[in-house]
Amino acid sequence: MRPILMKGHERPLTFLKYNRDGDLLFSCAKDHTPTVWFADNGERLGTYRGHNGAVWTCDVSRDSMRLLTGSADQTVKLWNVQTGTQLYTFNFGSPARSVEFAVGDKLAIITTDPFMELTSAIHVKRIAKDPTEQTEESVLVIKGPQGRINRAVWGPLNSTIISAGEDTVIRIWDSETGKLLRESDKESGHKKTITSLAKAADGSHFLTGSLDKSAKLWDTRTLTLIKTYGTERPVNAVTMSPLLDHVVLGGGQDASAVTTTDHRAGKFEAKFYDKILQEEIGGVKGHFGPINALAFNPDGKSFSSGGEDGYVRLHHFDPDYFNIKI
Repeated sequence: MRPILMKGHERPLTFLKYNRDGDLLFSCAKDHTPTVWFADNGERLGTYRGHNGAVWTCDVSRDSMRLLTGSADQTVKLWNVQTGTQLYTFNFGSPARSVEFAVGDKLAIITTDPFMELTSAIHVKRIAKDPTEQTEESVLVIKGPQGRINRAVWGPLNSTIISAGEDTVIRIWDSETGKLLRESDKESGHKKTITSLAKAADGSHFLTGSLDKSAKLWDTRTLTLIKTYGTERPVNAVTMSPLLDHVVLGGGQDASAVTTTDHRAGKFEAKFYDKILQEEIGGVKGHFGPINALAFNPDGKSFSSGGEDGYVRLHHFDPDYFNIKI
């Protein structure tokens, strides 16, 4: 399996996102410039220029027409995917960490970091069909969790919002009222910052990765813990195969501790686990630094990883991969 190396970013990668059709891959990095690539051959299609800070997150609408990006420059920008023009800028008083379009693309969740006196918050914004009618106002603002919210995503049918972050608790909120519906159990939950969250293709369960060196699989409606995948390093990124029962974890030790060790010892590989049996089934090496972002192509036939080394690696699976027997 020869990876395609995509070099377009000058700084560490922060986030990767495929569009719904799986033909485009969007990458965010600390170099202010989100980039879009062809997902089959890794060719760079274009960049989105306008942010003045690290870009932490992005999401693309179902019709692949619009892109949302959240940045440390305290803005979230809405772009035309094809032309790269900025359609709208949402301004916040603190960095934007996580964005996601709702099913139907009429709403979007944006989370903002704690900053100065502000606490972290989850904002629900209405996304207008016509960019000229777009407004700044929030439909709903939820405050409450301590520390940074690293990820917030929509639950089934847009009726709930799932959030997770520094205070290690996963919460489910009512997306109409902002009422807290459920919290993850302290005993069975993560013990350190939750860094990442990935939903299953059908939305029935989701996966969280944490600095406590584990990833956990949860039921979306009841927040019951289903499985735990242990590893020997902090987990920065998680993703799940839409085709097979495979879970992929990426991470590595803190970037500050990396320089002192050999890259082989740093264990910067994407590790594959069997979703049901919780056993490790393989790994994909290659990055010269911790993996910060992982994404599976919606067709399940390839995946990409983004690292602290500024590279995106695109892996198309060999036929053998689909016949792995445990």
